[in-house]
Amino acid sequence: MVINGLSPLAPSSAGLSSAPAPTGASQTGGISFEEALGNVFGTAVGALQAGETAAIQGIQGAASPMKVVESVMEAQRSLQSVLAIRDKIVSAWQEISHMAI
Repeated sequence: MVINGLSPLAPSSAGLSSAPAPTGASQTGGISFEEALGNVFGTAVGALQAGETAAIQGIQGAASPMKVVESVMEAQRSLQSVLAIRDKIVSAWQEISHMAI
């Protein structure tokens, strides 16, 4: 049960076209919101895959229990972070959708 088909915010896999970055972000040298989210989600997916791989190696006896626990705990922290970000995005969307026009 390895996570394969996930790529961080890949527009081609979701059928979405990526919009050009705002000029303000490129002039100040910062990254766009999309890139920041892509980095966070990419890191989280990598941690989940590493945790899954370590768990499989632990079952096979190829990894120490300490390594398995560390990898799984890191994956759990990453998942909790991603869920917290998702909850904030949903909350912000709900707040915007309830605004009077």
